[in-house]
Parts: sequence; structure tokens; C-alpha cells
Amino acid sequence: MSQQVLVSFGKQNEYEFMVHPADKAGMDKSTARAWLAREFEDLECTPTNPMGKVLVLDMILNVAKYGGEARFKAAGDWAHQFAAVVAVSLDRPVLKVDVEAFVVG
Repeated sequence: MSQQVLVSFGKQNEYEFMVHPADKAGMDKSTARAWLAREFEDLECTPTNPMGKVLVLDMILNVAKYGGEARFKAAGDWAHQFAAVVAVSLDRPVLKVDVEAFVVG
């Protein structure tokens, strides 16, 4: 089953990615979380939790934020990988990563 991942940087700046089963082949939740953790560190994201524990939703939102809108607008490999990782991590048919409101729904 395909999944839709929307990444929003405001009402006029939404980017849609369709994630198909082939895009997720060989990826499980652990692999997806490891990718997010690497990107979180590489992008030098700031944890939102002062206690230091970083939840998967925090990683998704911060990686999108620090990765920047330009990556999603270009719709290159990185953006498609992000969408696949989000689809595997949250396993819902439709997901919206709203960077501006800092919420995943």
C-alpha cells in the first residue's frame, strides 16, 4: 500500500511525496530511526526536550526543519528518503509534517 507524506513550510509551501512499497523495501522502524538519528546529528539539530531524550516525532520535525525547505522543493533523493523514513516510522496512510506549526499529523 502506498502512503502519502506531506511536508509543509506554510500554507503556500507544501510538498507531497508518494511512498510506494518498493521505496520502503528492506527498511524497518529501527533502520528508519537510525537514519533520522544520523541526519539529526549531521544537521546539528537542537533537541526540543531539555531532558535530552529525543523522540521520533522530534527527530522528524527537526530533520525537516534543519534540512530546509529547498531540499523538499527540489524533490531529490534526500527528500524521498525522508518521506520513506517517515512512512516507515509512523506507518499511517497519510502523514503531514508541518514544520511551521511544529506538529506531525
